[in-house]
Amino acid sequence: MRILSLLPSATEIVYALGLGDHLVGVSHECDFPPEVRTKPVVSASDLSSTLRSADIHGAVGAHRHPAHSLYRIDQHLLREIDPEVILTQELCSVCAIVNWLGLR
Repeated sequence: MRILSLLPSATEIVYALGLGDHLVGVSHECDFPPEVRTKPVVSASDLSSTLRSADIHGAVGAHRHPAHSLYRIDQHLLREIDPEVILTQELCSVCAIVNWLGLR
């Protein structure tokens, strides 16, 4: 089974279940356990990591249209790793990667 995890907690569960070898890609936020850092990173945030909380809130508020996302998915890499299962969740209608992938 080829698993892509776009959710840090799901990535940890994959490893806890002993399925780390099946993980073919992760999100930019997945960083535990340390072995996950060897996996291809499929997503990136459009928000700068240097933004302050108020600026992040403003940026999220500006992305209220369903056609926009705060995340980018590397389409080429996604096709290359060819996952059979994608683990994610809808966090909100603004920022969920699931909206961008059209899985909603």
